Amino acid sequence: MGETIELRSGDFGARVATEGAALQALTWRGADLVWPYTGAPTAFQGQVLAPWPNRIGDGRYRFAGREYRVGVNDPVTRSAIHGLVHDRHWTPVRVGADEAALHLDLPAGAGYPFPLALDLSYRLDGDGLTVTTAVRSTGGEPAPFGLGFHPYLDLGEPVRDLAARGALTVSAPVARRLPVDERLLPVGGTVPVEGTDLDLRPPGRALGDTVLDTAFTIGPRDARGRAWTHVDGPRHRVSVWCDESFPYLQVFSSDTLTGDDHRAYLAVEPMTCPADAFNNGEGLIVLEPGATTRHVFGITAAPAPA
Repeated sequence: MGETIELRSGDFGARVATEGAALQALTWRGADLVWPYTGAPTAFQGQVLAPWPNRIGDGRYRFAGREYRVGVNDPVTRSAIHGLVHDRHWTPVRVGADEAALHLDLPAGAGYPFPLALDLSYRLDGDGLTVTTAVRSTGGEPAPFGLGFHPYLDLGEPVRDLAARGALTVSAPVARRLPVDERLLPVGGTVPVEGTDLDLRPPGRALGDTVLDTAFTIGPRDARGRAWTHVDGPRHRVSVWCDESFPYLQVFSSDTLTGDDHRAYLAVEPMTCPADAFNNGEGLIVLEPGATTRHVFGITAAPAPA
């Protein structure tokens, strides 16, 4: 399963796996901020989602006039989900007390014949965790590309318990929602969230019994171009921010997970494109030969609001 790298800066600690360059743990003052795990992940927790996040329906897509097929790894929705890099060994190229940089050369494959060089760094400081990714096309043809991340936030107790007693709130800068079919593939267009139970914009909005496995376009950002999602429990606040290279946000309340994991965590997933972007073109990045795309997001924490 590869190695793990421990990082620390002030109140924050993290553990990164070389397998998949995954975030296995993130803590603040000893409290878990994300779903911690060792060994193999069971629900893509902490994973890097590239060269596509979310789903490709039937594992088929067309690009530049050619049809390609990648392996279906979600039989329930008959989709290829979350890309090709989560089960590969990434090479550490720089490791310090508070930062780890990893590299992966993704070779051309039958279903995705577009080689890429991926560089990712995890850095801790007094403001929390910053994750920076740079991806370069190393082939001779344009490459379709998308990126996402899959942190499940941990509020100290299962989401189902906190939400049942009104002790978990979510505030996210969502603008519009992408409707999907029964396979969770977008049906086209966007719809307003205003006036629905999927409107996550009001500060201090109680999650309640709302079920989420929903993609949104991102709306308001701060002066630095960051979009902030805040999730509050009785013990602490966990916040996820992403820069302008991420125009989409997937929020997943883990209701489809089973056993103790059912509705236990809330995934807040920055994405450059929504599901099935290789077919519908929404948010799809096309990397010309030698071109690089760069993306930054982060996670931080604070005491629970009074």
